[in-house]
Amino acid sequence: MPGLAARRAAATAVATLLGPARGLALEDALAQSGRGLNLEPGDAALARAIATASFRRLGFLTAALAERLRDGLPQKTDLLALLVTGSAQILDLAVADHAAVDLAVRLAKADPQLTHLAPLVNAVLRRVVRERDAIRAGEDDPLARNTPDWLARRWVAAYGEEAARAIAAAHVEGAALDVTVRDDPDSSAESWAEKLGGRRLALGSLRLEGREAVAGLPGYDEGAWWVQDAAAALPVRLLAPQPGERVADLCAAPGGKTAQVAAAGAHVTAVDRSAVRLERLQRNLERLKLSAEVVTSDALDLPEDKPFDAVLLDAPCSATGTIRRHPDVAWTKSEADIVRLAGLQRRLLDKAARLTAPGGRLVYCTCSLEPEEGPAQIADFLARHDGFERVPLDVDRVGGHAELIDGNGDLRTLPSHLGGGSSRGGGLDGFFASLLRRRV
Repeated sequence: MPGLAARRAAATAVATLLGPARGLALEDALAQSGRGLNLEPGDAALARAIATASFRRLGFLTAALAERLRDGLPQKTDLLALLVTGSAQILDLAVADHAAVDLAVRLAKADPQLTHLAPLVNAVLRRVVRERDAIRAGEDDPLARNTPDWLARRWVAAYGEEAARAIAAAHVEGAALDVTVRDDPDSSAESWAEKLGGRRLALGSLRLEGREAVAGLPGYDEGAWWVQDAAAALPVRLLAPQPGERVADLCAAPGGKTAQVAAAGAHVTAVDRSAVRLERLQRNLERLKLSAEVVTSDALDLPEDKPFDAVLLDAPCSATGTIRRHPDVAWTKSEADIVRLAGLQRRLLDKAARLTAPGGRLVYCTCSLEPEEGPAQIADFLARHDGFERVPLDVDRVGGHAELIDGNGDLRTLPSHLGGGSSRGGGLDGFFASLLRRRV
């Protein structure tokens, strides 16, 4: 049946992440569920869209389902995944209602553990179709109804209730498609904005309006630009690499920041422990006609005999700043992950300090909204390293957007910034970055 394999892959991936394998990323779960299905590119894209939509409104969807199930949400993750992915198609995707219902029922019938529940799947999803307007009308509080309680509490404590509500609203909207132009943005960004049908942000990135396949857009094959959220491009702009400088990019994959450093004319050493992710980085550099020394290694094991003029540490983190782009993060991470990752970040920061030459610059950044992974790390670092000082940012570094600079002079972007949460196509990934200088 057309579309059946895509829905099978999506439901299997969602079931995987709702079950014990919560630490897995959605892309990895989709790759696993698609093995053996021989998905065509269109089916793979549909599976990804269904799974992403399922997690983007998972709180809303499960609440709607619970209200329409006599005994509440099912304990069987396979059944729950079928109902969630079917509901996501009906409520949020441009697919035919009958296809969403019929193919979910077929998947249930094909599973020996669920075949007796196929009539239930049919009845519940048909009710979702009938009551679509009422369900959508109830999606009025993303913070309370579509955000895990532990994250909602954290964001209210860190940013206040109004900001936390705006963050949650931005997550429902999803992310815009931003690109970084390979050449000097001041000289070429406007022309590329016209060619790509987008607009130039004051931050320096281009924001595209359409949703075409990236590889088919003008300039892709020529390596004129690469996809990179506008917030993710800021740490390298803070680092300001200069031609001829030796720069270390630690935890470098997938490579957007490496490309920025290389495009600035610096000699960049890109370090990551994942050989697979570095292969992707290398392919991107080849398309962009840029070069870097690529090193497969744990950053903690790098030799320290030749310190760098500048070091960029994009540290592993909980990634809660990327939920509008990767909505599964909200439902697959926990507070225990934050505690574990904070210890790793501390060790990596100490290592980055030893790799920074006297007079050199160090930028620490994470795509996390959690204080332990941002300002608390820098406060602890400066208490341990009196040879370093913070370089407070001025508004020119962030395109005049003073709201992106926190009280310490560090970068703090929120998903609700730049119109996120109030208009589709706005917002930024949540990033923290601090610019540090090693005293001579």
